[in-house]
Amino acid sequence: MHVLILAILFPFLAAALVPVIHRRIGRLNIGWLALLVPLMLFGLFVFQIPFVSSGETVNATLDWIPSLGINFSIYLDGLSLILALLISGMGALVVLYSIYYLSPADSLPHFYAYLLLFMGAMLGVVLSDNLLVLYVFWELTSISSFLLIAFWYHRKNSRAGAQKSLLITVFGGFAMLAGFLMIHSMTGTYSIREIAASIPQYTEHALFYPALFLVLLGAFTKSAQFPFHIWLPDAMEAPTPVSAYLHSATMVKAGIYLVARFTPIFGGTSAWFWTVTLVGLVTLFWGSFNAVRQTDLKALLAYSTVSQLGLIMSLFGMGSAAIRFGAGPEGALYGLATFAALFHLVNHSTFKGALFMVVGIIDHQVGTRDIRRLGGLVSFLPITMVFGVIGSFSMAGLPFFNGFLSKEMFFTASLNAMSMPVFSAETWGWLIPAIALTASVLTFVYSMVIVFQTFFGNYHPKKLDKKPKEAPLGMLIPPAILSLLIIAIFFAPNLLGDHLLAPALAGLLPGIDAAPHISAWHGFNAELLMTAGVVLFGALLYIFRHRWKRVYGLMPDSWTFNSLYSRMLSGMERNASAFTSAYMTGHLPHYFAYIFAFFAAAAGGTLLFSRALSLDFANDAPVPVYEFLLAFAMMAAAVAILFAKSRLTATLLNGVLGYSIAIFFVLFRAPDLALTQLVIETVTTVLFLLVFYQLPDWQPETSPRRVKVRNAIIAIAGGLTVVLIGLTVNSTRLFETISSFYENSYELAGGKNIVNAILGDFRGFDTMLESLVLFIAGLGVFTLIRYKGKKGARKHENQ
Repeated sequence: MHVLILAILFPFLAAALVPVIHRRIGRLNIGWLALLVPLMLFGLFVFQIPFVSSGETVNATLDWIPSLGINFSIYLDGLSLILALLISGMGALVVLYSIYYLSPADSLPHFYAYLLLFMGAMLGVVLSDNLLVLYVFWELTSISSFLLIAFWYHRKNSRAGAQKSLLITVFGGFAMLAGFLMIHSMTGTYSIREIAASIPQYTEHALFYPALFLVLLGAFTKSAQFPFHIWLPDAMEAPTPVSAYLHSATMVKAGIYLVARFTPIFGGTSAWFWTVTLVGLVTLFWGSFNAVRQTDLKALLAYSTVSQLGLIMSLFGMGSAAIRFGAGPEGALYGLATFAALFHLVNHSTFKGALFMVVGIIDHQVGTRDIRRLGGLVSFLPITMVFGVIGSFSMAGLPFFNGFLSKEMFFTASLNAMSMPVFSAETWGWLIPAIALTASVLTFVYSMVIVFQTFFGNYHPKKLDKKPKEAPLGMLIPPAILSLLIIAIFFAPNLLGDHLLAPALAGLLPGIDAAPHISAWHGFNAELLMTAGVVLFGALLYIFRHRWKRVYGLMPDSWTFNSLYSRMLSGMERNASAFTSAYMTGHLPHYFAYIFAFFAAAAGGTLLFSRALSLDFANDAPVPVYEFLLAFAMMAAAVAILFAKSRLTATLLNGVLGYSIAIFFVLFRAPDLALTQLVIETVTTVLFLLVFYQLPDWQPETSPRRVKVRNAIIAIAGGLTVVLIGLTVNSTRLFETISSFYENSYELAGGKNIVNAILGDFRGFDTMLESLVLFIAGLGVFTLIRYKGKKGARKHENQ
């Protein structure tokens, strides 16, 4: 088995072992052992960098369902390696951080089991080459993230946030699955690489565009794109290590990864370009606009994450146009957006991961995340303040931090897209840099809010739950490493660009050399002017924010998407409750009526309308008079049960039916079935009598006449359906009978009695289970016989 397949399975195995190991290690924090998993995985993927940076890829396949073309196929290229390094590297930092963040009172085995489960699922998503295997891991990320978000399940908001994230992402996952099946219907393969190679001949296929939009729907829901972004802020009820891992570096990047991976398949089309670009830009603006109004630091980071994800998404949309132009200067010009998307994907993971950890430290050491209660913390948390400033300034796109470099590329890509000679960009392309500039100004504002309203200004000790103090070293190491990366990438960006970003770009835009040499200074150009405008207008908006923030009150809360979601969910719950109450009446006759009515309608309707009904009596054996008499006796007993005045009479008449069937088995020369029927009927009759003895007195039927008529119609229809099915089966021979096989029982099984041979050899396992059922039924009868009702009731009352 290939080492990368083992790398995917390793976290799942570790997740299963965590609870077992936890019980055997005493007081040692299980997090230290869980930390070994991402560290080992990160080391494995680091060793793959030289191989992948040289332009090579890693492929491996493990057979799963080869007859259906479903195999556990993995594919490691530049794109999947970037995500794998983020998943394992950030995973290691988050596990280390969580060891000091979580309390020993928390259920640590569950936490690390869920976290490792999520880690394995994410690795499966980014390394899978098979569409259906990718989908399996995709939904596993939704399930494991649900468990992590609801980790503090005693909190109502945690449960609600987990439910919202699960409903929205799984809904998108189902849509994505439908798109995958459409792609397979078009191309005949589940391999992403094979689909990308053969897709040009299917662009005119009727399923091409439906598949495109369904795949995007799955990506947009997972990466919290507008209007599906509403789940991400509510998911912030999760512990901060979960937010730092899932909602900055990994889970929300799954949708981004999907768009990037499918760019060679759907890129180059107007639908892909405008849908991805506009949805990303709207998300970028809406997330930044809402981030400014937040008073909870974690909620602010949630909306800022939404905004940054929109930025990355819009860049992948703009960069997809390069496929339309192909190799050449124009392809390289517009392909720069894809390179910028990959660059910002890495940068965002570093500065947003650091900021989430900083906010977690504030919450852990101060006792609140409310901006209105914070201020002046620089004297108490000086080291944390440094990390917060580095992360915030990088997010704002200021010089000397990695976010500045990718933000400049974003401006360049938006200006290039404005003048693109395809997709009607000459007409509407001006919207791209306009929205980009506006959202960047708002990004600057909320970045300054994090820094100045948290660490500077007046200190409010009376508003805090406890006196602030610096975090322990273990909590400071992870944000310190990320902060160092933020600065290191700014001063040595091409180390990252040449070894990771360029190989990833080559896989997304094959044949297009769009990887630039990254530098911080490009002279005085439009991008620099836009950056200066962002700083100037952003500073003014921050200074006068209390005046213009009244604009948020213009839109009623009832118009928000959260309100729409809540109304829709509550409406569904009310309707579901009303519908369920309509048929779950607690009245057994109602349930029988539903079951038999559905059976008669479904089976009988299929029998009639499919023209399968076939009645052929030509080859039937003659029916003797005594069989007619026995059948009439059974019918009389069945009808008489309906008019019985006591349970004893009804039970005895029901016994007449059962024993009559046993007589039929005797007449048909099946003594084994006759004996079985006699035993079962005897046991059933005794059970009925024992149970009915404990029930209240018999109450006469008081149903209205219309109900009795309805039940009679349903009963007759159900019985008639069974009779017609039996006659049709008897009259139609679609396959050769298997009875001739059993006639050879002496040669095959060594038994002269064919019935014994069938029961003991051909169906020996089935016979053993039937005997076991009879034994269990006998034990039940024996227990009921020995049960002392009154004595047991008195004992129960005393207890």
